[in-house]
Amino acid sequence: MTLREILSTILLFVLYLALQVLLARNIVLFDYAFCFVYIACVLLLPNETSLTWLLLIAFATGILIDTFYNTLGMHAAATVLMAYCRQFIVRAQIDVPGVESRIEFSLKELGLGTFFRYVFVLAFIHHAALFFIEASSLTLVVPTLIRVVASTLLTTVSIVLIQFFTRN
Repeated sequence: MTLREILSTILLFVLYLALQVLLARNIVLFDYAFCFVYIACVLLLPNETSLTWLLLIAFATGILIDTFYNTLGMHAAATVLMAYCRQFIVRAQIDVPGVESRIEFSLKELGLGTFFRYVFVLAFIHHAALFFIEASSLTLVVPTLIRVVASTLLTTVSIVLIQFFTRN
């Protein structure tokens, strides 16, 4: 990565965290759909980022959000799980022969369908972990699954819309 790409990534990181803490924190639809756009900090990192750095960045992102949400590590755990699963999802979904290390995860580069699937699957993993940790019981399976699906859709649509209205 060049210095410009690193600075751009850091700025993107700060903007998504600020957006989450200042705006998206208050977006809740029908007490079931929550918007967690901060996961885009991890989702939009370059594919050439090593797994170690990816997990450390995911942990730091989750801990920062946990600090503002007062959730004691739930976001950190869910974000680290999502970051760990990212490499498997990329291999399974994104078919770019010969250039696997230089894939740029953006709406412009991947196209709407592939980008939507990529964000949706990883957001589902994140939200499932987050809400099942929060529920801490299997007695609330149906309401938790409704929350997971509704929040995944809201988060995915939000990230796609943000990507659509920003230039890369």
